[in-house]
Amino acid sequence: MTLHDWFGFFAIAMMVTLSPGPGVIMALSNSVAYGPRRAMLGSVGNAVGLLVISATTSAGLGVLLQASATAFLSLKVLGASYLIYLGIKQWKNRTSAFDKLNQTAIHATTNNRLVFNGVTVAMTNPKAILFFAAFLPQFIRPNSDSNMQLGILVLTFAACSIVSHALYVALAQGLRRKLASPSRALLMNRLFGVSFVALGASLFTVQAKVA
Repeated sequence: MTLHDWFGFFAIAMMVTLSPGPGVIMALSNSVAYGPRRAMLGSVGNAVGLLVISATTSAGLGVLLQASATAFLSLKVLGASYLIYLGIKQWKNRTSAFDKLNQTAIHATTNNRLVFNGVTVAMTNPKAILFFAAFLPQFIRPNSDSNMQLGILVLTFAACSIVSHALYVALAQGLRRKLASPSRALLMNRLFGVSFVALGASLFTVQAKVA
């Protein structure tokens, strides 16, 4: 892989990860609810999920999903249902999201839940799986160590995901004072809730390329 090829992949990866999607909405929601540091726990979990997806895709999962309508439908329903569940949960939250920002005692189980949510959001998104299945092979040079190339591309994409989430988290914190009132915080909870539900519903429209 040449440096030129890597920069090309990096530019496209940043563009893809900066585009609004389940991971971005999760990062913004966590930033408002838990603060920037703990929001990045979910983003790290999301990056881990992307690593798992890319690894399984390279092992043939992407081909399976493109060839099997049943497998694709199962994962699509699972991912959409989970996003809708997160949206309903966010909508029902009646407390001010900013009440949690100044808590000094943070329980490990809560942190683990943030990481788990990030992993699950990534792994139950069929768009990400189909993206890796169609996108990564284009940057693999034949007659060379494909595993090494794949590893570089996967780590680059995961790093781009974390960087893009950090930018969104910083943006959310920059608007924190404007959103600090209980009424506005409740409105944000509902906006994020609707966003999750809409993203979940949109997954049902994703069509697999079944042979």
